[in-house]
Amino acid sequence: MGVSGVGKTTVATGLAAELGWPYAEGDDFHPEANVAKMAAGVPLTDEDRWPWLRRIGAWMSAEIAAGRSAVVTCSALRRSYRDLLRESRPEVVFCHLTANPDVMGERVSHRTDHYMPSSLLPSQLATLEPLQPDEPGFEVPAQGDASVVIAHALDALRDRL
Repeated sequence: MGVSGVGKTTVATGLAAELGWPYAEGDDFHPEANVAKMAAGVPLTDEDRWPWLRRIGAWMSAEIAAGRSAVVTCSALRRSYRDLLRESRPEVVFCHLTANPDVMGERVSHRTDHYMPSSLLPSQLATLEPLQPDEPGFEVPAQGDASVVIAHALDALRDRL
């Protein structure tokens, strides 16, 4: 979890590869209307996000029902979003990636294959409610080489399993 440009996809694909778990890109669950809105530089509302989060949750439930652990990316910016993702899914553990906003802005501004403009990063940062101590998960600074960040996330995850 985390805002755009923090490295969710890089870390998630690394975790999934290392653990041999299925992986899903949370952005792929967005309805076309959400993608169009973000591409136009318009921040999503809670009402825009609920159907998206439910689709991610349904994928997670299917993986759980199949007896598989899995990795999925999702900004999960608010606690209420994370609560929905955990609903009837006590197995869920969040990895909250954090980084300097300037670093994230730089990363987003250099993307060529993503619809999310860097102009939406401030709204995401304003919406972000960091992972709380009573939520299942951990925080990992997304600084330095990706392999180091993935290793830190793996260590923290293994401590939770």
